[in-house]
Amino acid sequence: MRRVVVTGMGAVTPLGETAAEFIQGLNRGISGVRALDTPWIGQLASPLAAPVLTAVESQFPKLRRLVLDRVAQLSLLATREALAQSGLDFRGETGTECGIFWGTGMGGAHTLEQAYSESLLHPGARPRPTTIVMFMANSSTGQIGIEYKIRGPSFTYSSACSSSAVAIGEAFTAVRSGRVRHAVAGGGEALLTHGVMKAWESLQTLARPDTLHPETSCRPFAKDRSGFILGEGAAALVLEDLESALARKVPILAELVGYGNTTDAGHITQPDAGGQGRAMQAALDQAGLKPGDIQHINAHGTGTLVGDVTETQAIKQVFGKWAERIPISATKALHGHLMGATGAVEMVAVLGALQQKVVPPTAHRYHPDPECDLDYVSEGARALEQLDIVMSNSFGFGGNNAVLIAKRFHP
Repeated sequence: MRRVVVTGMGAVTPLGETAAEFIQGLNRGISGVRALDTPWIGQLASPLAAPVLTAVESQFPKLRRLVLDRVAQLSLLATREALAQSGLDFRGETGTECGIFWGTGMGGAHTLEQAYSESLLHPGARPRPTTIVMFMANSSTGQIGIEYKIRGPSFTYSSACSSSAVAIGEAFTAVRSGRVRHAVAGGGEALLTHGVMKAWESLQTLARPDTLHPETSCRPFAKDRSGFILGEGAAALVLEDLESALARKVPILAELVGYGNTTDAGHITQPDAGGQGRAMQAALDQAGLKPGDIQHINAHGTGTLVGDVTETQAIKQVFGKWAERIPISATKALHGHLMGATGAVEMVAVLGALQQKVVPPTAHRYHPDPECDLDYVSEGARALEQLDIVMSNSFGFGGNNAVLIAKRFHP
């Protein structure tokens, strides 16, 4: 089996338009949560979301925009940054040695909602001819291949909140086995539409707004938590086998060493500590690591009443006596819940922590929950003397659990 390293990463998030801005924003405790000012926001119980503030559309020519939903635009920008950092250019024959592994929960939600709205409100209206190719789930995957001339195998994964973590894990598996030499892996999501936000609101999983400090409304692992804030964004990693990276003499950001994927097989929305624990254990086993080797965890940490307790229990089951010694961050408090993109975005967060030896905070946890009694880094970003092995958890509706482990690269 080949060793798999990361040579590029990119991110477009509510905290900035690059991976570096995202990591810096996390460490400074900056919240991307704000009130939306769209015409329909008054029809919702809460106006809060975590939008990308970057002028995304302006970065594409008008004709190109005609076939790109917002999720594809975000995905292309994140991929562009990751490929630029990696130094890979697939306009030649090397494109056949690269695969695309991309995750999304809903695909082109903006395009789909616009098509339904126009058709239902105006029966004589004709949807745009590009509607299908803009909202289909694999649209971003296809557009990445077109834009960057990647000609190897491509896959689109949709498993709710774990989608892009699964995509990275499967890319890791493909590079490790020699199926591809390089991989672009990650995910994108753009769900801040009237219909989608209304649907999430009806599920009663969205956080109640804090009237004095709305930017602090998402409070993972806190006693007064009430849910998550929907966000949008995209993140991409460039993975390749170690031999290729060394031959190209490019900086290596980290090494991926473990991936675990399990299914709860219990309830479509209620998480299961056993399923989550099996995914963490599977990642440890593949990496050949013991519980005491993990030095930081980026928790799924959505801020829901049931979810945070369940994840706490799962970590205790797997790590035993080591559980209380591991610094754990829940970054959704700051960047929102990016659904299908969240696993990739949080993988950028843990790689940033690995590089800087600084773990981001679990923000807004002013009142700790006694049932969530692990070290949830509530005081702000924390510098560590040693940080070499990190884990990222992603758990999705449908009962899919995906866990990734990375370590500092040593030749």
